This record gives sequence, C-alpha cells and structure tokens, in this order.
Amino acid sequence: MRNPSKTILIPLLLLALVLGACGNPETPVPTETPTLVPTIAPTATQSSPLALLVLPADLDATQSNRYQTAVYELAQAAGYRFQVRNTLTAADLDPSVKIVVVLPPDPGLLALAASAPQAQFLAVNIPGITPAGNVSVIGQQSRPDLVGFLFGYISAMITTEYDYRIGMVAPQGDPNAQVAFAAFKNGMIYYCGSCPKTLYYFDIYGNDIQYPQLVEIPADEKKELYPAYGNLLVEKKVAMAYVYPTIATPELTNAIGVNGITGIGDVTPNPRPLYWTASLQPDVVKAIQAAWPDLLAGRGGLTFNPPFALIDVDPNLLTPGKQQLVEQVLADLLAGRINIGIGQ
Repeated sequence: MRNPSKTILIPLLLLALVLGACGNPETPVPTETPTLVPTIAPTATQSSPLALLVLPADLDATQSNRYQTAVYELAQAAGYRFQVRNTLTAADLDPSVKIVVVLPPDPGLLALAASAPQAQFLAVNIPGITPAGNVSVIGQQSRPDLVGFLFGYISAMITTEYDYRIGMVAPQGDPNAQVAFAAFKNGMIYYCGSCPKTLYYFDIYGNDIQYPQLVEIPADEKKELYPAYGNLLVEKKVAMAYVYPTIATPELTNAIGVNGITGIGDVTPNPRPLYWTASLQPDVVKAIQAAWPDLLAGRGGLTFNPPFALIDVDPNLLTPGKQQLVEQVLADLLAGRINIGIGQ
C-alpha cells in the first residue's frame, strides 16, 4: 500500500527545484582593469608648407596681380599655403616656408637662403644672383635678333597698304642694336619677300628711299633732343617704326605717335603714345610655372629662361587674325624652326 505523504512530497520537491532554477542569478562584482598609459606622446600636427611671393609695393598693379594669381594657383594646386610680402627678413622664414619667389630689389637673398636650407628660392631678374645650392634664377632674356625679326615681320604686315615703309630708331654704335636692325630687315623680307612698292619715295634731297630705314641717335646726344630724331622718320616717310629699348624715352615715342607714325617696341611707354601697336617681353610668369616642379621637388641651383610673349596689343592695329599669325611665327622662332639669317 502506497504512503500518500510521499506521493505529495515528491512533486513539491520537484516544483521547488524548478522555481529555484528560474530565479535571478547573482550578479558578479566587476573588478577594476587598470588603464595603460602610452609611453610615447602623440606627435603635434605640422602646419602645411608655405609659399612666399616677395614683390615691391610700387610694382605696376597689373603685373603685381598677374604674379600673385600665378603663384597662388601653383601653391593651391600643390596644397601649399600662400602669402605675399613686400619685404623679406630671416624672421619670415620659419620651418614651414618651403618656396620663396623673389622679385627685385634684392633683400639679401643669398644670406637669407643660407639661413633657411629647408626652402627653395627663385630669384626673378635680380642682378648679381647666380644659381647655387637652394637658389635658382630666372634670367633676363636678351634676344635682339629674335625681337628685331618679329618686329620687322609685324611692321611689314601692318604697312602692306603703305608700301612697307618701315624703319627703326636705334643708338649709334650699339652692336646689339645693329643685330636687331639686321634681323628687322630679315623679318620684313620673311613676310613680303621683295616687298614691291606701288610708288617711289624720295627724301627732301631727291634721293630714292629704300626700306627699312635706320635712324641712329649718337651715344652722346642729350635725351631732351631725342624727339627730333622722331621727326627724321617723317622726312624718310616711315609709316611704322621699331624704337630700340635703350633710347625709347617717353618723349621720343610720344613724338613718333604725334607725327602719325605707328610704333612698336620692347617695353610699352608710360604714358602709352598714340598708335603703339604692341610690346614684346619675356614672360616671367611662364618661367615661374616651368620652375615650379623643380622647386616642389627641392631641386635648386637651376636657371630658367623665360619665353617671349606679346603684351599690350592694340587690336585696332594688330587685329586678332594678324596676331594669331604673329604668335605662330613667334612660336616657330622660339623653337628654332625659322632661320633669322644673321648667324646668331
């Protein structure tokens, strides 16, 4: 016979075991884990490299803006910061300065470059600076043969309706001016061959005038008398004249324009005279752009020669179509594809 008390006790024990298993378990007390302190402090973030452009405060505004825009764009493309200075001292050359482009006057560039070996310096037409170490230079491009040839070509092009009556005003006895005039004549021939005239022209003495004409100013002539040589162009019936840069005073170029003669030259006079066609100058900005990859790479001691470029073009005298032809001839001259013909 079964014991009823045991029958009741067993289910109660089983129920107690089940309820005990379903209860909340005891939460263990966490132990503190020590924080590891790094033995090397984090490196401070370096400032981005800096490019400086140093130019005089009295530089022509157009030229100043052109230099600033060019160097700014180069710096931005390289991830550099950019700043402009009118002066430069050793205090400006902190370790973040990597490229310094300097225009005249010389701020003591060689000493400054020696004090900042981390930077590359580019001297732009600064006399007495030679390339060495971390100093590179943009030289002054002197090509009287190329300039003379191109101006002879342009002058013949513009005076086609005036029987190619072109001339040049130059300093007497200057070898470079003589080279320029020989090239000027060859540039005329390159454009028009024998340059046939529809009329004959005679001077006040009845002599037949052949073109191009050369008017020379003696080396000892007073500058205030230069305008009188512009009047000689009138006597020689010159319609367009190249004025050599060393004698191109504002008074002379103005006298040429007032006499109705079209002018052209290396540098645009200030104030600009009447009938001034254009000027031809070394393009320093293009030279800076050409030098930039070497400056970025830390290569110094180099020389960069700027190419020539037409500037201050009067489109009423040298129309866009004619200018395009001139630009092509200039490119061919620079590339050596045109023989100037004077053994330069």
